[in-house]
Amino acid sequence: MHEMGIATEIVRIAIESIPADMTAPRVVRINLKVGQLAAVVPDSLRFCFDIAAKESPVDGAELNIKEVAVSARCRSCQHRWQVAEPVFICPECNGDTIEMLSGRELDIESIELAEE
Repeated sequence: MHEMGIATEIVRIAIESIPADMTAPRVVRINLKVGQLAAVVPDSLRFCFDIAAKESPVDGAELNIKEVAVSARCRSCQHRWQVAEPVFICPECNGDTIEMLSGRELDIESIELAEE
């Protein structure tokens, strides 16, 4: 389960992002963007995140996951669309020179902090 490795990295990044001058800092929420092709199961990631965050300033934080749809552009005719099926052929010209525009993301958008 690679979600544990991802969760551990998210916790590490969140802890390292806490300013040194904060008194009793606590991470409240971490907002992620996860593409549908990133091979991440959101529920598994949340489960692993809760385990990885135990007894740290991230313990109890909400992991907010925004799933990003797969979108593509045909390099032949420039048509853009959201990919709904695992068929990577342009629906306009049947071209097969496809550029993936989104769907592979695994990004931390923001980390929300609070002082106690």
